[in-house]
Amino acid sequence: MLGDHLYRSSAEASCARQVVEAYQRSGTSVVGLRRTAEREISAFGTATGVWLEPERLLNITELAEKPTTDYARTSLRVPGFPDGEYLTVFGQYVIKPRLFAYLEEHIRNNVRERGEFQLTSALDRLRQEDGFHGLVVEGRRFDIGLPEHYLETLRTFGEA
Repeated sequence: MLGDHLYRSSAEASCARQVVEAYQRSGTSVVGLRRTAEREISAFGTATGVWLEPERLLNITELAEKPTTDYARTSLRVPGFPDGEYLTVFGQYVIKPRLFAYLEEHIRNNVRERGEFQLTSALDRLRQEDGFHGLVVEGRRFDIGLPEHYLETLRTFGEA
């Protein structure tokens, strides 16, 4: 889970439990995903693939960190989704430990994108070598690291 995010499930199982159960069923690394409007995707890792369970579990064929709209339109379309809607990273993962070797290699060789070491690049390498699934999580993610979303988070959880 990302440290500056809070999660609220809309299902009986917590958001984290949903992702863990998907991993337990498949034995493949899993990232939580959410449906996202095109105008927002430049802020998130974005995935596409082939549905294993319609609109719920995806065999990921590509992960892209903060793609442009043009790239998303040509390369990140999701089967069955309307134009202008994509799957972005929800912020919860169950990942095989091999990922840490990839991150260490990036750090040791100073492999950066846009000046930063990118988790998404290491995740995509793991996907290429071992497979990766994406689960559309039943729930909401609240990014308390962004001031404009922090107030929304306070309002939402204050109503509980």
